[in-house]
Amino acid sequence: MDLDQYLAAKTPATLHEISRRVMFALDRHPLCRGIEFEVVSMPRNRKSNWTVTLQAIAPEALWEASDIVADIQDAYELGAAA
Repeated sequence: MDLDQYLAAKTPATLHEISRRVMFALDRHPLCRGIEFEVVSMPRNRKSNWTVTLQAIAPEALWEASDIVADIQDAYELGAAA
């Protein structure tokens, strides 16, 4: 088995599951609490098939929120049942 392929595999999740994971992750960071966001399905590209639109975000929280979302995008993909 190719170890790189195993490590690169993403866990399938629904839009609702991804949205909850993003919400909990953002709420854990003091600068990111209360950020309004929406998880949006998009055509598959080489990295992901969903994205997050961040709204009502303080400028000092932008980098932290972007890093949090990127980490979640690396771990989850929108499942076919979603």
